[in-house]
Amino acid sequence: MTQLSRLILLFSLAFAVLFIAPAFLGQQSGLYPLMKTGDVVDIFTPLILLPLYWLLYRMGPEDRLGVGESLAFVVLGALWVEGQGMHLSANSIGRWLKEMESSNAYALTNFYDEILSHYIWHLGIVGLSALLLLRQWRNPFSRGRLPLGIVTIAGIVHGLTFFLIVIEAGTAPLGIPFAIIVTLLGLIWGREKLRHQPLTAFFVIAYAVALSFFVGWAVYWGGLPQFSEVGMI
Repeated sequence: MTQLSRLILLFSLAFAVLFIAPAFLGQQSGLYPLMKTGDVVDIFTPLILLPLYWLLYRMGPEDRLGVGESLAFVVLGALWVEGQGMHLSANSIGRWLKEMESSNAYALTNFYDEILSHYIWHLGIVGLSALLLLRQWRNPFSRGRLPLGIVTIAGIVHGLTFFLIVIEAGTAPLGIPFAIIVTLLGLIWGREKLRHQPLTAFFVIAYAVALSFFVGWAVYWGGLPQFSEVGMI
């Protein structure tokens, strides 16, 4: 379980960096001036995170995967990549259409960038989370007890990241109900069962943290405005 806990921490840190960093790398890329440095970094996002998802999916007391389990991962991974790729290209192109806001080209690009890609991508994120949770629930560790320190840190990082991306992407109708479900399942299971399920503990902590931020944000602003709408980015 120690090795799995370290992998969970690595996943949470990589997820946070690859989702948040591109937004702050707005300088032009030396590789191709029409692209931003953040666009270049974002190209590597699925190449790094999906293998980490797969390692988390495979690592456990039971290594064998059935055809259905493997197919589910491939489908959700494809959904994740489709949304990420759509968002990367539409967002990058949309910057150059600011003076064409009345055109169909701008409207379509904005739809791909701000709505369709966000929901497809985040559906892949919550879908893979659910898949990892389901596999861990079916295959708990029978020996040893999980030291919660590493997993707690990873959960806090991932929960804060999930809150940030859901708010800015405007996918609260998807992200908040999922966070509620996972948090409630964690409360129902109880701490003792989580001690034998590192991935379950990680996601329960993460989505409980995210949920607390969602509630705080909604109370403070009287709604769920994006960070860009309130002038924070």
